[in-house]
Amino acid sequence: MKRTQHISIALLALASYALAQPAPPAANAGGPPQGPGRAPAAPVVIGPAAPVPPEIAIPRPTPEELTRVNDALKAWIASDKSQVKPLLEKFEPLMLLQPPRANNAATFTQTAQRQGARHLGFAETASKGNIDLLLHGDSITDWWVQGDANKAMFDKYFGNIKTANFAVAGDTTQGVLWGLKNGEGQGFQPKAVMLMIGTNNTGASTAPEIAEGVGAVVLEMRKDFPNAKILLLAIFPRSIPGDPVRDKIAEVNRIISRLDDQQYVFYIDIGAKFLDEKGVFLPDSFRADNLHPQAKGYDIWGAAVKDKLAELMK
Repeated sequence: MKRTQHISIALLALASYALAQPAPPAANAGGPPQGPGRAPAAPVVIGPAAPVPPEIAIPRPTPEELTRVNDALKAWIASDKSQVKPLLEKFEPLMLLQPPRANNAATFTQTAQRQGARHLGFAETASKGNIDLLLHGDSITDWWVQGDANKAMFDKYFGNIKTANFAVAGDTTQGVLWGLKNGEGQGFQPKAVMLMIGTNNTGASTAPEIAEGVGAVVLEMRKDFPNAKILLLAIFPRSIPGDPVRDKIAEVNRIISRLDDQQYVFYIDIGAKFLDEKGVFLPDSFRADNLHPQAKGYDIWGAAVKDKLAELMK
């Protein structure tokens, strides 16, 4: 009897996890609104699935496993003789294990951010080669060179390195994957890559899904740049202490830390360097949005990675 109860609890937990997954965005969802005088971006169409490292892959039931689990759950409910049976029967549809949904974060999808001049410029830069260090990600990396104060920090730490920055504000793991596969990952072989991506996936994806997306990016970089050392940064904290997004980011970081092999992939988490003892961003280190660094934050970032990058680029 105890064994049956244990199996039942496990089945209920598994079904609950499946139900907790948020609905995926529409496959033909358009990009962000365009400003006056700009042509609208082409609709975003979800692309093919990207390979994911086994270390961080989400367990997904096969159709046969799905049937076996649900048959076992139904049989258990039918055989129950307790006073709870009417409730079990009432909520049986909610407890059944659902088919796994597709993970858009781990697809080769041309996002609105990877359309047009930015992508074409990156592809042209890549084709010319002569890049020793590639920076990749979203606005947090893209804005290293936005404004004189930030650019001064960029020059302080990277001014003597042949560097390319292919990060785009607002982009996601799937956009980075598409860009790498379509011209941004060909034509050069960097010595090192500094990657941080995933914060813009937090609204639509679960932490395990985001981690799969990050892992897929790492795999694509290993394919495109087989000799490069990848400095994989933990996603920086955002918002304020107590915001659930911090917990989601922390979970993503725990999962992607498994990608560190100390041979080609090196994971580091420098997020705490931006925070005080209460978990609040240090004064003047981040913008008022509690998401984007400003010059002081970029200085902290550069100081935290410079020695490791120098080691990886030897």
